[in-house]
Amino acid sequence: MKLLILGGTEFVGRAVTEEALKRGWEVTVFHRGRHAPPPGVTAVLGDRTAEDGLAGLAEGEWDAVVDTWAGAPSAVRDAARLLSGRAARYAYVSSRSVYRHPCAPGLDESGELVGGSPDDGDVEYPEAKRGGELAAVAAFGDRALLVRAGLILGPWENVGRLPWWLNRMARGGPVLAPGPHGSGIQFIDPRDLAAWTLGAIEQGLGGPYNLVSPQGHATMGELLDACARVTGGAAELRWTDPEKILAAGVTPWTELPVWLPPGELHETIHAGGCAKAVATGLRCRPVAETVADTWTWLQSLPGPAPQRSDLPPIGLSPEKEAEILGS
Repeated sequence: MKLLILGGTEFVGRAVTEEALKRGWEVTVFHRGRHAPPPGVTAVLGDRTAEDGLAGLAEGEWDAVVDTWAGAPSAVRDAARLLSGRAARYAYVSSRSVYRHPCAPGLDESGELVGGSPDDGDVEYPEAKRGGELAAVAAFGDRALLVRAGLILGPWENVGRLPWWLNRMARGGPVLAPGPHGSGIQFIDPRDLAAWTLGAIEQGLGGPYNLVSPQGHATMGELLDACARVTGGAAELRWTDPEKILAAGVTPWTELPVWLPPGELHETIHAGGCAKAVATGLRCRPVAETVADTWTWLQSLPGPAPQRSDLPPIGLSPEKEAEILGS
């Protein structure tokens, strides 16, 4: 298989690149040159947001394209149009954020969607992802695969959620652990996302698929217990009721990554349906494996973990954590 990856050097794109190489595919990576792709690929430099930024892709044919773009839908539109006659399939890594909130537990791919346009410039994330989907479908029709990922945690993460928890556990001492311990969480390891996506391309699948672990796959307790264990066990988890955390002014999801208190938003983010993807080959590794491999990756880095500059800071300050635990 000949694969073109639009953005194959970080996080999900990196995972797709690694998985394709492992399968023996011939891989071309189109990227801006900010991060080096893994050995074994053909690298093409270009910035799809610049005038003539796609010039490096003017020639060539591929069995499939994987596009991880999260910005302006017009960039997906331009790339998909350019490649529609020279690639057999187009997999666009979208998001479950395209569903209108709130989402009922178990919501499948038939859920109501936000608005969007393939011609949009910079818009909010849900509308950007929906616009990207529409752009892919407009160019490729039923040859477009829409990978609606949920929360993504694992090696190469450049958002900072799991790395923050791991680094916090590594510091040791009392750690504010947001309850309930058995609260269910849903996420997808980027390597499992990559394996399913390439398998779906091989099967010739098209249309939307929710890519997230099945309900019951993991809990907040299992995630944080694994983080504490893999970092050496110096952390003392202090499980705290959601009511106390919220009363202290903590912002769920950002100050305490991954965590959401019970309620409507928790059901929207952590209770989605993924039966369609499971039926077509999705397999999710244990949470302990994702945590351990992410910690190994973090320790291998020469400096801090990569962090996207377009996102707000993540994590609870030590002062605020101490204040809550001491109250």
